[in-house]
Amino acid sequence: MSDSLDSLLEPFPFVKVIPVQWGDQDAIKHVNNVVYFRWFECARINYFEGIEGYEMLYASNLGAILASITCDFRNQLRYPDTVHVGSRVTKIGNSSLQMSHQVISEKHAIVAAEATSTIVVFNYETNSSCRVPDTVRETIARVEGREFDD
Repeated sequence: MSDSLDSLLEPFPFVKVIPVQWGDQDAIKHVNNVVYFRWFECARINYFEGIEGYEMLYASNLGAILASITCDFRNQLRYPDTVHVGSRVTKIGNSSLQMSHQVISEKHAIVAAEATSTIVVFNYETNSSCRVPDTVRETIARVEGREFDD
């Protein structure tokens, strides 16, 4: 990786590397906006698998659901390229986590998109949100290298 790519990815404890597919492009011949949201999903799952977050939630009969996501598109992407999608937790609330993501082009070493997502811890038996378990909070704080306030 180039130094500039490394510096763009430095804030993210988890990075998912994804090759851009020919079919990711639309009629304008750039990656369609819908594809970015699939990449963000892959990056969120990569993060939670990396911290064994799903196992911690499932042990308490809980799950995690996406409550919202926003995206700012910065630069167009085209095939061929490879993207590096960085993920980090920026805030832990009572029942939710806020995550930040960046899609970075390997070919051009530029940020193509930035997103913020909110994930809610959910109890499917009661059909309601619930407090983020302490085990998840502690693991994220350790991975992120900082403490979070409720």
